Amino acid sequence: MHPCRLELTMRLSEQLGILEGKNLSRDTPVVASDAELLKVHGAEYVKQVRRVSQDPSDPAPDFGLGTEDDPAFAGMHEASARIFGGSLVAAEAIVQQTAVRAVNFAGGMHHAAKDKASGFCIYNDAAAAIQHLLDSGVQRVCYIDVDAHHGDGTESLFWDEERVLTVSIHESGMSLFPGTGFANEIGGARAQGSAVNLALPAMTGDAGWMRAFHAVVPPLVRAFAPEVIVSQHGCDAHRDDDLTNLKLSVDAQRQVALDISQLADEVCEGRWLATGGGGYNVTGVVPRSWSHLIAIAAGTPVPLRTYVPEEFRRYVLETYGKAVPYLMGDDAQLWWRNWEVGYDPADPVDRSIIATRKEVFPLYGLDPWFD
Repeated sequence: MHPCRLELTMRLSEQLGILEGKNLSRDTPVVASDAELLKVHGAEYVKQVRRVSQDPSDPAPDFGLGTEDDPAFAGMHEASARIFGGSLVAAEAIVQQTAVRAVNFAGGMHHAAKDKASGFCIYNDAAAAIQHLLDSGVQRVCYIDVDAHHGDGTESLFWDEERVLTVSIHESGMSLFPGTGFANEIGGARAQGSAVNLALPAMTGDAGWMRAFHAVVPPLVRAFAPEVIVSQHGCDAHRDDDLTNLKLSVDAQRQVALDISQLADEVCEGRWLATGGGGYNVTGVVPRSWSHLIAIAAGTPVPLRTYVPEEFRRYVLETYGKAVPYLMGDDAQLWWRNWEVGYDPADPVDRSIIATRKEVFPLYGLDPWFD
């Protein structure tokens, strides 16, 4: 989670000319107020984050503060509240119709729960954006999470909220933190089907991941008919990321961003708020993946065979001692079988897909085998 992830993403986007578009503006993220934080977090939790932020030597492990995943550090409240505030600024721009699309690539802190930090996440900015949209009169929001890890915090905050559909496609909790997000986790008693979980086996790869995404996400989004899509684009599922095992390419991550963009155009007049998330190959993967995300949101996708600027590669090598790939893509063979080709019971990816479809598709009037 080193801040260089953000600095390098901005540097690469600038050098590729992505930020020069006339239709694109940059707004300053604000440090969220306590009143804003309390829309999704508990009062005692916010109080503890503030206290530990001022005195990191006295952690609060019962609140997840001062643990291995969320170490205490001076200024943690302000830093986390600024990320949170960035997604609020993005949501408000959509509400006020000053923007149709917005990106907060510092955001996507999807493990933070109402009263506990988890998985490098202190305050849940994606949940903040969703809640702000609801409070502003939006009737239905779809949250799509493509991070390698289950979006458990965001899901939990809207577990019983029928106006929010949370969809998480991730590596199975059998092999990866946080150990949750199975097909039968479908939302609370008052909102059955509001949570959708697609848990994929380790080593799934591009073809299986794209097949799974298209077999589950577009049909449900169309059936739910959201007014806004909020998405989390953790790029830690990449094959060069040491924390996960899905083995994807930047090409596949870019393609899913394109697919979500197209879904937003089709279903909700383009309204789309995208965040970052996980991603721990901080020089070779994160800047490329999130630069693609920004470019797609801006309507100016960067071709995969675009060369990474020499100036950027030299800067990373001199500053961090890391070589950066020459191309904006991984030269992957991006092909997947559509679900219409048929279900293979011997394929573990297909078994994961059908488990999810059987749980939630009937709740939306969809046939789990054919729609």
